[in-house]
Amino acid sequence: MDAPARVHRPQSVLFACELNSVRSPMAASLLQHMFPRTLYVRSAGVRKGETDPFAVAVMAEFGQDISKHRPVTFEDLEDWEGLNFDLIITLSPEAHHKALELTRTIAADVEYWPTPDPTAVEGNREQRMQAYRDVCDGLLSRIRKRFARGGNMGL
Repeated sequence: MDAPARVHRPQSVLFACELNSVRSPMAASLLQHMFPRTLYVRSAGVRKGETDPFAVAVMAEFGQDISKHRPVTFEDLEDWEGLNFDLIITLSPEAHHKALELTRTIAADVEYWPTPDPTAVEGNREQRMQAYRDVCDGLLSRIRKRFARGGNMGL
């Protein structure tokens, strides 16, 4: 999926998923780590979830601490700081529909990156951790491809 031409180099990016507890905070952390001074990056969910310990553990393997992340909804962000983003990247169908609804009243481009929900994987701890790693690896690959122009791609 090619990026829209007018948001080749966005200044602000919102990652969104269903619960803002796994995929979107992981993606936001990865992107913010790559561009700590040049991009404003946040994450939100359609509904508020709980901080996920598997997501925290996997991100720690990448040298990133998301343990202090507190899930927020689109509405929370709008109330606290407004939804002033150049680009909204949605990772679940619910978030995609919500973002498209929001772009009726805000000027932001929306990209859909279908990303599996690792919380659906059952098995022992290692099998579940691997599902989270796979999601993180997939997000990292997409982020590198989408944002490769300029910046510190040091992950």
